[in-house]
Amino acid sequence: MTPRAARRVGYRWLVAFLLGVGGASVAVALVAERVERSVYLMGTIATFAADAPDRATGLAQLERMVRIVEATEAELSTWRGDSVLGRLNRHPVGEAMPAPVAVCELLEHLATWGEASAGAFDPVIGSLIDAWDLRGDGRQPDDAALEAARRNAGWEHLAIERSGPAACAITRSADVTLDAGAFGKGEAIDRVRRTEGSDAGAWMIDFGGQMTVSGASWPVAIAHPARRNEAALEVMLSEGSLATSGGSERDLTLPDGTRIGHILDPRTGRPAPARQPFSVTVWHERALDADILSTALYVMGPDDGLAWAEARGIAACFLVADATGGLAIHSTAAFDDRF
Repeated sequence: MTPRAARRVGYRWLVAFLLGVGGASVAVALVAERVERSVYLMGTIATFAADAPDRATGLAQLERMVRIVEATEAELSTWRGDSVLGRLNRHPVGEAMPAPVAVCELLEHLATWGEASAGAFDPVIGSLIDAWDLRGDGRQPDDAALEAARRNAGWEHLAIERSGPAACAITRSADVTLDAGAFGKGEAIDRVRRTEGSDAGAWMIDFGGQMTVSGASWPVAIAHPARRNEAALEVMLSEGSLATSGGSERDLTLPDGTRIGHILDPRTGRPAPARQPFSVTVWHERALDADILSTALYVMGPDDGLAWAEARGIAACFLVADATGGLAIHSTAAFDDRF
């Protein structure tokens, strides 16, 4: 269904959502009946929707989906001290901590993207987040504080040890902390997909900056990077996941007017620089990879990020605003082919 044809269909349900990690989107589902539920999970609002033959069946499906995300949060959330990653972040340095094999496999997958992106993606940045007070009011750390934070950041301080197919342990060699902001939601969505599958009817998850659908085509409007309530581009999402990263209300402004971006460049320890407002949207069949790549490409910036994504066949689109209010759209061949 083309976007023009989609707009001719009678709308029975509408959900407008803002992408918490940057950018904004509006999604319209074109179905006769739908049940919906919104839940606060992993530090943001997640909206679940599903088609079902009756409301009770639909609500039961949404309950299953929510429970899967809650179980994922119990393992990965760094907002909770009792999660696996929360306990790892507090575990004694130099002492191995037993961990679920699924968590170790996830961390190994993250490490491959960290290496492939030459460090543009690295979630072992809790010390840097604290240095910039990104979970609070924000601050400008001095050089000494920033250097101290950088010494306690980076993948090189984590070691994953496998002693068998059902045994795994993780050791921190420095007082580093993992932050799940660039991968936790994607992993949770993938776990829902593996459980529900394509036979569960049409369903959608809008999860704080990321949208995933199954069983139906959905038009998604990607927002202007400087004007969040204005749609700049519309695509049809029929499978996989779209994740957007960009400047947002989560960026902080200090009393002196200095703006601190909420996405940090692990290579420098500083907020990812942006000469002008821009966002990057990534499509990937795997929600985890879309989540990771949108962050990594935002850190790289429009020029380097576009070239890096093009060379690897990644479906990515940069929206770059200019000082006059204009907008440039730069997309890879893979993005153009899909949308």
